[in-house]
Amino acid sequence: MQRHLISAADLTRDDAVLILDTAEEMARVADRPIKKLPTLRGRTVVNLFFEDSTRTRISFEAAEKRLSADVINFTAKGSSVSKGESLKDTAQTLEAMGVDAVVIRHGASGAPYRLANSGWIDAAVINAGDGTHQHPTQALLDAFTMRRRLVGRDTGLGRDLAGRRITLVGDVLHSRVARSNVDLLHTLGAEVTLVAPPTLIPVGASAWPCEISYDLDAVLPKSDAVMMLRVQRERMNAAFFPTEREYSRRYGLDGERMARMPEHAIVMHPGPMVRGMEITAEVADSDRCTVVEQVANGVSIRMAVLYLLLGGNEPAVTHSRPPVSHHHPSDERSAHTFSGTEEK
Repeated sequence: MQRHLISAADLTRDDAVLILDTAEEMARVADRPIKKLPTLRGRTVVNLFFEDSTRTRISFEAAEKRLSADVINFTAKGSSVSKGESLKDTAQTLEAMGVDAVVIRHGASGAPYRLANSGWIDAAVINAGDGTHQHPTQALLDAFTMRRRLVGRDTGLGRDLAGRRITLVGDVLHSRVARSNVDLLHTLGAEVTLVAPPTLIPVGASAWPCEISYDLDAVLPKSDAVMMLRVQRERMNAAFFPTEREYSRRYGLDGERMARMPEHAIVMHPGPMVRGMEITAEVADSDRCTVVEQVANGVSIRMAVLYLLLGGNEPAVTHSRPPVSHHHPSDERSAHTFSGTEEK
């Protein structure tokens, strides 16, 4: 694993599978009565959010606290950023406080890369979404959800998504989730198809490692997973389709369309869902929809990423010992299974 996690494209297949396998071990911790590990005790992680977020911020905070890190939450609203403070000044303030990792979400594409490579701060940087660029932990939790559903929870260990057909539908142009997923799913061996109105396909997407289609109905019967993307009105400065009704009719997923998918196929959504626009309530609330699972899996994935960046590069669990879940939570040895080091 590298020092930072800025883009899904930076991960090799082995990196990605290691994160997915580590997340599977972290998920076992969530099944225990006490959901804490002492792995990051004494480390400080800052959640630096310049954009609104519910799932991602709460998910990272839950992951950090389950690993016993000290957590500082920073939101741009109500901070000196609203007075005009630059990213550099904010970073130098954090550096002076001695933080070990920064989880950053920013409206400007490239802000996390700048933070990681500027020399302003000596901390691991994790990209929690930058502009329309990348959202690597979202792609990882999506891949984790797909692997669990399509390959199996235990049978999936060590395996990728080779041969699986994944379809991403909707506002690809403004979607960092789509870009990250195309990169990661391609690395994991999946076949990816983007489906969107021509106005919402980015310039240059023809060079991405995926197929492009404008016809949702033609692609559904051969998809193992269909991910619906939210239409990001807050990033739109022009009319990209005639009306919401027209968009829904051609690119929305309803019960009738879901019935055309293979029986084993799943419906995904990164959230927040706009019910009635890209997905109907019937589909969103069905057993085939993995939205709630994706949120739960997000905590496990983010625990795995934090563990691998800050906790060390040993495997999360050494399989010569009994699985972590067999330890009593107060048993100090459960710490060693994860951190591989004696508590000082």
